[in-house]
Amino acid sequence: METDLLYWTIFETASDGLIITDLETGKVLIANPAAAEMHGYSREAFCGLQFDRFIHSKNLSFFADYVQVIQQGGLFEMVAKHIRSDDSLISVDWRAVAVKYQNRTCALALLRNVSKQIQKENRLKQRMVVRAQEQSSLLEISQVLASTLELQPDLILDQLRVLVKYTHAGLFALQDSTLVTVAVRGTDQLEKSLPFYIRLNGKQTLETLFNGHRPIRIADIWSDEPSAIFLRTLLENDSAALLKGVQSWMWVPLAVKNRIIGGIGVAHAKRNYFTPHYADLAMTIANQAAMAMVNAELYEHAQALAALQERQRLAQNLHDAVNQSLFSAGLIAEVLPRLWERNPEEARDSLKDLRRLIRGAQAEMRVLLSELRPTTLADTEMGELLLLLSNAFSGRTNIPVDLTVSGEGNHPADTQEALYRICQEALNNIAKHTKATRVEIEMRHSPFGLKLSIRDNGCGFDTSDLLPPGHYGLNMMRERAEAVQALFRITSQPNIGTEIVILWGEQEGL
Repeated sequence: METDLLYWTIFETASDGLIITDLETGKVLIANPAAAEMHGYSREAFCGLQFDRFIHSKNLSFFADYVQVIQQGGLFEMVAKHIRSDDSLISVDWRAVAVKYQNRTCALALLRNVSKQIQKENRLKQRMVVRAQEQSSLLEISQVLASTLELQPDLILDQLRVLVKYTHAGLFALQDSTLVTVAVRGTDQLEKSLPFYIRLNGKQTLETLFNGHRPIRIADIWSDEPSAIFLRTLLENDSAALLKGVQSWMWVPLAVKNRIIGGIGVAHAKRNYFTPHYADLAMTIANQAAMAMVNAELYEHAQALAALQERQRLAQNLHDAVNQSLFSAGLIAEVLPRLWERNPEEARDSLKDLRRLIRGAQAEMRVLLSELRPTTLADTEMGELLLLLSNAFSGRTNIPVDLTVSGEGNHPADTQEALYRICQEALNNIAKHTKATRVEIEMRHSPFGLKLSIRDNGCGFDTSDLLPPGHYGLNMMRERAEAVQALFRITSQPNIGTEIVILWGEQEGL
């Protein structure tokens, strides 16, 4: 009796729910107060309920094995959705075993409400999914921003919106002591109002905005908080349009190695919208955007430098070739009348030289003009380009060029430009170094490739010397050929001459 009383006391006072169920009917025979309270019933009302009254219909099918597991002396375990008396749902962990009750085999089940634990786990899973999505988005954003060398300010704001929703946003570049909007996202009226100019009064204002390279979050821009007052003071006159219709604001500085290059301002109609997590995401994107802006700036400078170098190259070519030819032609034209009176035969030879110099200068000008138009090298037939180079070379050097072009074929624009530049460099080398008296250029096409050879009868050199003195152009030609997957080959012997061969595409039939 004392043992039975002890068991009964444990059953009654247990904090977890305990029930004894009939295996045949699925009815609750007896339940402790914790089980009844868990389901929102009085103890008397809960006892006698069938499974289908407090177990959700979606989980009832799992109890098909309940009787079999219990009768075989096994442990039945599962988490099921239960329905409380007020129709609310809870998650209940079941642990049931066989017991003898009223001289028959029944099931004793321990029920534990695990709703809070499951909700916590679900929230954790949701956060993990969100974080994984954010990391994936950050990776995509990084790839997008790194994939272009030209600044696309609208793209930066669009990518930011993927992770940080906003009512409107602006990307600002620091120019001297003024913030200038280079992109705005928001209403049509706001986007049409570009640009906004925000004058920064002194170094202290800039340091406040930089904020130690950390975002500034303002819960309510219309409050009396110092940061809100600072923002309203900063966005005056036309820039006050950025405050219209919003309550919360976040400023994210753009800086690279403590060099402040601008910032991103985002606003939302809701108060206290931007959380610390949003600030972290925005800062990550801002750092990538800052690098993209610096890269775009370097790319722009590189383009400007390349344009300057190209102008200098063209100016040098004009001086070295056209100007020299015209200068020589001018001298001949000046003495030609007196020479004709003294020696007509010699004057006729000078007329030939004058004609050659003028034709050479014209050819040089056509070459330079073709290089000034980017599409010319791609749209002109390769044979015509080689003819231009040959005429310009002969006019400049008085060295005849025998040009042969056979067959027809199509090749990419970059390949054609590379072949043009290689031939141009080869002719320059011949003029400077070889003392040649004749040059042969032959180009043969096949349906899928071409062969270009440039031969001279000059002094040649020993090919065991990887880079003979003054022939730095050889490496340039080889690099140009390799850049378009062409084979570059050079053969030369002292006092015999040099041949350069470029093979592109399939070599069958060449």
